[in-house]
Amino acid sequence: MHAKSSVKFPLKDIQFVLLDMDGTLLDKYFDDYFWEHLVPEKYAEKHNITLGKAKDELMKKYRVHEGTLNWTDLDFWSKELYLDIPALKEQIRHLIEVHPHVEDFLMMLRRTRKKVFLVTNAHYKAVDLKLKKTRIGKYFDSVLSSFDAGYPKESLEFWREAEKRLGFDKEKSLLIDDTEEILKTAKKYGIKYVLYKARASSNMKPRPSKDFLSVLDFNELMDES
Repeated sequence: MHAKSSVKFPLKDIQFVLLDMDGTLLDKYFDDYFWEHLVPEKYAEKHNITLGKAKDELMKKYRVHEGTLNWTDLDFWSKELYLDIPALKEQIRHLIEVHPHVEDFLMMLRRTRKKVFLVTNAHYKAVDLKLKKTRIGKYFDSVLSSFDAGYPKESLEFWREAEKRLGFDKEKSLLIDDTEEILKTAKKYGIKYVLYKARASSNMKPRPSKDFLSVLDFNELMDES
């Protein structure tokens, strides 16, 4: 158990809270299982190859598009792999779960009148599926996906577009994300407070950051108001 007081944040100075979805608010186990197990199985069946060969081919394809808009574009992968990716996600929607204490944290942010934004690289079809399943959409003032912004969150252009569309003040904003590359870009852009979600998946060990203040569980942020 981690003590609640292990992460101190001046929430009173923070007016805008920008939250990533997959791995940060939601357990990344769903996505990892989907892309590393279910898709290779279906791809192997479709192309009549072994599961091992399917995994090798897919890992090469994934690597080419990592960090680009294609990376999370479900329609792109449907065409690329000749599989109905949104329909496959729907098949395992029961695996979509929020991380512990996420809803408590979101309720606290509403109670303390913060502006709360979901900022995600996820495709809008994935966002719709996940918000329907988890019912956490009601806590956000707005949702911005990289597909609306036209750039992935790893690029400075995303944050320029996000500031324009969401109207946050960089000096009074906190971003929580499970991808260090994104936190680096946001910090470079001028977002004052950034926090790394060190446990993205319930199925994997936490990965602490050397560069950023880390949180394992949202209950570590709950004693501030």
